[in-house]
Amino acid sequence: MRVLIAEDEPVSRHMLEAFLTKWGYEVVVAGDGREAWQVLQQDDAPKLAILDWMMPGMEGVQVCQRLRERADHPYVYVLMLTSRDRKQDLVEGIEAGADDYLIKPFDAHELMAHLHAGKRILDVQQELISARDALRVQATHDPLTGLWNHAAIFDILRRELERAQRQRTSLGVVMADLDHFKQINDTYGHPAGDAVLREATRRLQSAVRTYDSIGRYGGEEFLVVVPGADEASALQQAERLRASISKAPIEVDQSSAIPLTISLGVTAPAEPEASNLESLLRAADLALYEAKRKGRNRVEMASAEGVADGPAVTARPTA
Repeated sequence: MRVLIAEDEPVSRHMLEAFLTKWGYEVVVAGDGREAWQVLQQDDAPKLAILDWMMPGMEGVQVCQRLRERADHPYVYVLMLTSRDRKQDLVEGIEAGADDYLIKPFDAHELMAHLHAGKRILDVQQELISARDALRVQATHDPLTGLWNHAAIFDILRRELERAQRQRTSLGVVMADLDHFKQINDTYGHPAGDAVLREATRRLQSAVRTYDSIGRYGGEEFLVVVPGADEASALQQAERLRASISKAPIEVDQSSAIPLTISLGVTAPAEPEASNLESLLRAADLALYEAKRKGRNRVEMASAEGVADGPAVTARPTA
């Protein structure tokens, strides 16, 4: 663990550095409050800081106050060093945001105990953050493919549409569906079908740009959000997706190589500000219907007439 020592008195600073280095900590040293503040603003700033209260330039309590004003930064555990032992001084330090304090003079065992307490709290905090992040992933990602789930990709589309309308930029939407997937499940079994879905996901992810978003919209159906794409670039992106699936059969075991294709429907309205979520999804779905109807393993672009006047899709060719 990296620890910041901010102490202006050289003898005390060297003593603290020697103790912490001996105990296995990686030490970063600052000779005054301003230098300490600069260190704590870095991306890889230590998560535990030992701050002397009285320092030139900026007192330790001021550094602590600034830390607590940064709500969007990782938490830094602060151990305040002070020779002040009046109750009102200690209350002032805690109110400034210090997590713990150590009254000078102190011995090595006392310092070690306070550091261990701080490390335990930081470890628990990291465990809580990891658990929160894991829950967030579970809530927004499909467990089989690891892609955004239906609700998450729908929300991404909503936000990208709002941005396109606000900035008057283009937006492409691709609806894709694996061809004859039910037949794969019926012929090879659901475990093989799951393996095909995972490999199809890997191929699709390799074909999208880093700032595109792809989600599992249904069983074997995918939704791709392509920010900044006009009709030509959205079609080009959809063709890359199609080619990534059909380029080679998918091997599910040593004896089975399953050929796979995908059909895709694309929409990229010239005026996103005149569109809404329902019209975009309906247009892409109509185009996907056409791709299925015309033989599958192809890309179809939604026409302006189809978007405005086309009938709602009540049935799509099977798989």
